[in-house]
Order: sequence, then C-alpha cells, then structure tokens
Amino acid sequence: MLLLLALCAIVPLQGARAERDPILVPEVSQHEVRVRQGFTGTELLLFGAILDPAGTRAARGYDVVVVLKGPSEPIRLREKAKVGGVWLNAASTDFRSAPSYFAVASSRPVAEIVDEKTAAIYEFGTRFIQLSPTGEIDPAEQARFSAGLVDLKQRQGLYKEDMNGVSISEGVLYQARFELPSRVTTGTYTAETFAVTDGRVVSSAVAEVEVRKVGFERFVELFALSQSFLYGLLAVGLSVGMGWIAGRLFALV
Repeated sequence: MLLLLALCAIVPLQGARAERDPILVPEVSQHEVRVRQGFTGTELLLFGAILDPAGTRAARGYDVVVVLKGPSEPIRLREKAKVGGVWLNAASTDFRSAPSYFAVASSRPVAEIVDEKTAAIYEFGTRFIQLSPTGEIDPAEQARFSAGLVDLKQRQGLYKEDMNGVSISEGVLYQARFELPSRVTTGTYTAETFAVTDGRVVSSAVAEVEVRKVGFERFVELFALSQSFLYGLLAVGLSVGMGWIAGRLFALV
C-alpha cells in the first residue's frame, strides 16, 4: 500500500517537471542541398527558439548544443609503418558505422556545460563520437585508431567543433552556422539541438537536411548503383582510352 502511494506521488512530480521543461523550435536555412558539377560547399544556418510549455519566452536561461551528423558508413582505417625506410600498411581496423560528417557547436565550452559522462551520452564533441569497431580489439589500440580517424576527418574538413558557435539572443533565439565542404556524402543529415541547464539535458529537437546529387552527377550515381558491372567496364575503358590518347599526343610532340 505504501509503495502504491509512493508511486502515485512520483508520477505527478515527473509530470510537473516535464511541464516545466522548455520547448525547442528548430529550423534550418535549407532542407535540401543540391550537389552538382562545380559544387564547392555550402553553409547551413540552424536557428530556432527556446520557449516554455505555454509557448512564451522561457523564464530562465539555457545553454544550447547543436550536433549535426551525416549518414553513417563503414570504413577501414589502416596504420602506416616505416619498414626498411619505406612506409607500408601495417595494422588496420574496421568501423561498422562512422558518421561521414560530424560537427558540434555550443553556446560555451561543453566542459563548462555538462560533465564528461553526459557529453559522451549525447556525443557533445569529436572525442565522444560513438564508433563501432568490428571484431576484438585492444582498448588502447581502439582508442588510437579512433583518434586517428577523427584526426583524418578533421583534416578533410568533415569533423568540426566550435565551442562558441551558438549565439543566443535575449535568452530565446539561437543560431549556429555549419560549413559543408565539397566532399560531403549524399544522404540525410540530422541536426539535433539540446537545451541544457544545471548540467542536465532538459529538452531536444531534431531537424533534417537532405544532401543529394542533381544533374549529370545524379545520373552517374544512379547508373553506378543500378548497373555496377557495366559502369566498371566503362570506367576501365575510359581510363584506357584516355591513356592511349595521352600517349599518342606525347609521341607527336
């Protein structure tokens, strides 16, 4: 009987807490990014409002963290080793799912907003990306390969952090800007916004962006997927033909 009364008391408290939590209303400057010949990248503006459950201005201030992730993809990472003065492929590992693009922006440094456990749960930073290595791997080796993958993606402009990248106006409106480089993978990108207070994530909302190829690039992509064997033959034939033409031209010079 006492347990039943305790549960009945807890439920209203949880409901009251949920009713006090803010509501995030996210939006993105463009829901579709079209990749065509000559695409040099683009900028995404993620913005929105932080409101109380009644739809008015939130009574207190919140920190905001935005995580933008591209489609996950399997990846094999190889480690180079110098053998006899020559750099060769040595150890390697496979990741079942690594985000093709990953960027984090926050209103102030994440370390000042949440603890490491919370940051790891919500992936508030490149060192907290949840990778899925295949097979058995030593923890130290896994950490080394994970750090290597992040470093490689950062140098390619595909993994980014901006610990002061979210601006908040009047405690209500927020915005963050993300650069998508020319080599982005096509697919659905998810932008998840989190409201944080007292080291606790109290609300979240998701917006999506579709990155797709158009024009001739789209035709080539579809042809490669639907007729992979024929596409391979044409690619080889084109390479051989271009090599032959280049050889003839140099022979005439």
